[in-house]
Amino acid sequence: MSRAETAAAPETDDLAGQVVLDVARPLRVSHLTPASRRLTLAVVSIGWLRGRSPQTLAALRARYLTPAEAERAFALHSPRRRHEWLAGRLALKHAVSAYGRRHWDLDREPGTIEVRTVTGGLQAGRPVVDAPVEVGLTHSGDFAVAVCGPHAIGVDLEHDRPMPPTLARLLDQECDPRAPTPDARRLAAMPAALRWTCKEAVLKYYGFGLRVDAREVALTGWLPDGRFTWRPGGGLLRHAPTAETRRPTGWAGAVHGHHLALVGR
Repeated sequence: MSRAETAAAPETDDLAGQVVLDVARPLRVSHLTPASRRLTLAVVSIGWLRGRSPQTLAALRARYLTPAEAERAFALHSPRRRHEWLAGRLALKHAVSAYGRRHWDLDREPGTIEVRTVTGGLQAGRPVVDAPVEVGLTHSGDFAVAVCGPHAIGVDLEHDRPMPPTLARLLDQECDPRAPTPDARRLAAMPAALRWTCKEAVLKYYGFGLRVDAREVALTGWLPDGRFTWRPGGGLLRHAPTAETRRPTGWAGAVHGHHLALVGR
């Protein structure tokens, strides 16, 4: 896994067209357009890592993980969890490194970037890095996706699969196919799994994840360009009062058999 395996994003404002999920490609880094977003996205193939030999995985850990991260990696007993965890660290480190080269002309090697997590409170588990940027991370199936930018970020990726019936019914209750506005009617036609992805991305933006009930994020519309609108519930506002007046932009769409939602400013 090297810088030569990265690729530039195509010149399009369609976020779905800028994200490539390819199991055979170990790493892809994209600087999302338009440039005003100042977001860098990295995808690491968990599926590719699963096919590597123990020696190759050991070499990747030695090259990219700090001593503290290596200790954490060895503490993970499940092979599936080890692959997901390593893929997430690789994605975060490459996103931050590429962001620094693009915006600060700083050539910092990914292996020198340390990833930590918040250890307590509602934000426990949220990733943070030793650089003046915010990061977001998500895993699903064969992929880890990390996003880096100057402000808080929420990102969620879910493989396209049927939702549990009870959860699907709860999500459907929030949507009215006879709503008076086209955006709200589009929301009613949005796949239930994509609606769930939007809710998770909003909660991750605030660092809470599902420690706050997903029903505290009420989706209100889905625009033709993929942007979605939402409003906070009282439970979310108790923990994030600014959510009432400063709602970040959300985008959601289908990407190579997955649902992807991104929330940021």
